[in-house]
Amino acid sequence: MMTLVWYFDFISPFAWLQWPKVKTLTATRPVTLRPIVFAGLLERLGHKGPAEIPGKREFTYRHALWRARQSGRELRFPPAHPFNPLAALRLCIAAGSSVDATDAIFDWIWARGQAGDSAEALRPVAARLGIADPAAAIAEPAVKAQLRANFEAAAAEGVFGVPTLSLDGRLFWGDDAHEFALACLHDPSLLDDPEMRRLAELPVGVSRSG
Repeated sequence: MMTLVWYFDFISPFAWLQWPKVKTLTATRPVTLRPIVFAGLLERLGHKGPAEIPGKREFTYRHALWRARQSGRELRFPPAHPFNPLAALRLCIAAGSSVDATDAIFDWIWARGQAGDSAEALRPVAARLGIADPAAAIAEPAVKAQLRANFEAAAAEGVFGVPTLSLDGRLFWGDDAHEFALACLHDPSLLDDPEMRRLAELPVGVSRSG
């Protein structure tokens, strides 16, 4: 059976958009939910996030809102964005990176429009997850170590953005790639036809100099 891993960060509205589809997938086959720090990927790759680029930030937010409305879901942005997602990521891990934990934290930040940038802000979610002291839970060395391990696993697979669904190491980036991922999940040979293979070795015609 194919190994499925979903890499995500609660900072991403597009991860929230994809989450119900991934959640549905978890009902039929094992999917490892792996929260990671998106900013770490940006730093490692020397990229800027969409919210760090004037103009692109506003477009990205409006696009996410439009996509949510198209799918019949109510999206409410948190009080500020970007925000520091470490507390939310660590809370998810402290709760076992489970479907319920992932669901609750996404709902809190993106459906309810609440802050997810501190243990105190996330206290109501933690209580729902049976965690009485979220500050202590997210400060646990094992939780921090697991978040680092998740990031290293993402880097080892070549993950370059969130959300990313990995099918045996073949990466599908973004909510809008979910149908492509499902097609390849049901028929892995889709990536092996001659033109798909040729794309992997397509020569670079020109490169920007530093």
